[in-house]
Amino acid sequence: QVQLVESGGGLVQAGGSLRLSCAASGRTFSDYIMAWFRQAPGKEHEFVAAIRWSEGTTYYADSVKGRFTISRDNAENTVYLQMNSLKPEDTAVYYCAADRIWSSRAIMVPSNFGSWGQGAQVTVSS
Repeated sequence: QVQLVESGGGLVQAGGSLRLSCAASGRTFSDYIMAWFRQAPGKEHEFVAAIRWSEGTTYYADSVKGRFTISRDNAENTVYLQMNSLKPEDTAVYYCAADRIWSSRAIMVPSNFGSWGQGAQVTVSS
C-alpha cells in the first residue's frame, strides 16, 4: 500500500520561499509519476508539477513555471517541491499524489491518481 506523507508547509511573506517534501513508502516507485496538486478554499484541485520517478522528466503548470522546481531523491524515496518568489495566490493546501500514468495530459487530472498524501498548508501573506 502506497503511503505519502507531506511536510514543509507554513506561512511566508510574498516573495519568500518554501520547500515541501513528500516521503513515499509501500512499494518501489520506478514506474510511477509523482505529482503535486493544490487546492485553494472554494476551488478545485489544481495541477502544480509532476516528475517521472525513473527518468526524472518534469512537468509544470504555467502558473508556477520559473518559480517552482520539482525534484526527487531516489535514496530517500522523497519528492520535493521548491517554491520561490511565492505570491498570495499560491496560498492553498498542497497535496502529493502518485500513480502509474503515461500520458502527459492525464497527469494533470487529479482523478487519475490513486494515492494521496494528507496535505500541507501553504499561506503566502501580502
